[in-house]
Amino acid sequence: MAPVEPWERIFIDVEIYQEDIHSQINCTTCHNGTSVDDMEEAHTNLVPDPAKDPVKGCGNCHPDISPHAAESLHLTLEGYDTAVYQRSIPEHFDRIEYMEQYHCQDCHATCGDCHVAQPDSVGGGLLEGHAFVETPPMTRTCTACHGSRVQNEYFGKNEGIPPDVHFRARMACVDCHSGAEMHGIDMDNNHRYDGEESPTCQSCHQDQVGVGSGNPWHEAHGTEVLSCQVCHSTTYTNCVNCHVEQNEENIPFYSVEDHYLGFYIGKNHLQGLERPYAYVPLRHVPVDKEAYSYYGEESSYGENLLPNFDNRPTWLYATPHNIQLHTPQTESCEACHGNDAFFLTPDDIPAEEVAANEDVMVEVAPPLPEGETNIYRDDVAPDGTAPAEGDSGDDASGDDAFWGDGASEDDSPETETDEDEAFWGDDSAPSTEEADTSTEDEAFWGDQPDDNEAEDTGTTQQSDEDFWGG
Repeated sequence: MAPVEPWERIFIDVEIYQEDIHSQINCTTCHNGTSVDDMEEAHTNLVPDPAKDPVKGCGNCHPDISPHAAESLHLTLEGYDTAVYQRSIPEHFDRIEYMEQYHCQDCHATCGDCHVAQPDSVGGGLLEGHAFVETPPMTRTCTACHGSRVQNEYFGKNEGIPPDVHFRARMACVDCHSGAEMHGIDMDNNHRYDGEESPTCQSCHQDQVGVGSGNPWHEAHGTEVLSCQVCHSTTYTNCVNCHVEQNEENIPFYSVEDHYLGFYIGKNHLQGLERPYAYVPLRHVPVDKEAYSYYGEESSYGENLLPNFDNRPTWLYATPHNIQLHTPQTESCEACHGNDAFFLTPDDIPAEEVAANEDVMVEVAPPLPEGETNIYRDDVAPDGTAPAEGDSGDDASGDDAFWGDGASEDDSPETETDEDEAFWGDDSAPSTEEADTSTEDEAFWGDQPDDNEAEDTGTTQQSDEDFWGG
């Protein structure tokens, strides 16, 4: 959304708020303060964001949700700690936690960051004049935090890569990610990929996946050899070497060495009952052995806070949000089999990271099984000629067949409620051509400060109505 004046960020719209059930609660009930009549007393012991403690701030009215939310990955750093601690040792954990209070604590969302105000990453500010929004607006909350990767993939902001087919069918984050999941209800809260896989592609496409589907590729691979994203995802962002530091004024900042687009299939390091796939897409995460060396230097532990760096791959299980019906790897069997271009091989990995990734990389792409015949996709000529450059191959008939009675990429939903209109704004979703394809560093990372001026500037975020062209 466009930048607003500071007072506008906290201005309560009385007409809107008085229609909200929360208006029946006195301000001091949630925000403390000792009076609502005297300005000085009103701000005594003020709690700006009561939802930082969901049980205390929201639990009286939402006892079935708030205890779970308090332990969810949206609020805690448990998922981050699970990954980082695997690379470290217990003696270093307290120093890592010291680092986190400067670089991580404010990044995770409270109840208010989804239902009342925008996250700090886009400058904060009330969503609807302090009214509580039951369904968080996607572009002002979800992608405000999940921006540089998920947003760019899903909206088609990576140059030359079309939006996710679910986006073109006007599906929002909450259409797949349920409220129970977002609040951590009945979830394993150690890491986002721990526990049961949810949501799954089979939830909506059960008859079109695996043996019995009638699709020769699905029949051949079943549901355990490949994750769906191996075939139906395409190019996504990979990041390199993030470092956290403080500048001369002791203002925390981070820097990322590089980011680039690519698509890499590798072995599944999370293979188990919930995720049985042998091969999955892998995404490079921005970590290296010296990621926290600034904080190591200031401690008795020495520079390296990650002495067990090789305990965890730097190329990790990924579920890119850029699903396509047709992708380059589905043009034929041999488009993928025997093609090292799609697989994570030692040539793709810096020497200092090879040991960490031994369990996920492949020496060469798996060849086509002996006796199997190369099969071309229907829209690919028998001589193997691929679609013209820039053509994703997603024809309308193919989408209709894949989605069944659902909307194709050019169709809007058959029915749209008032809530839908409020959520999406204007009736028409942007076309691929209208999507922002900027890949400049500033557009990718937001308005990040450089090493010597690390101020919290946030990023400019559109409202949903502006986003859709309202």
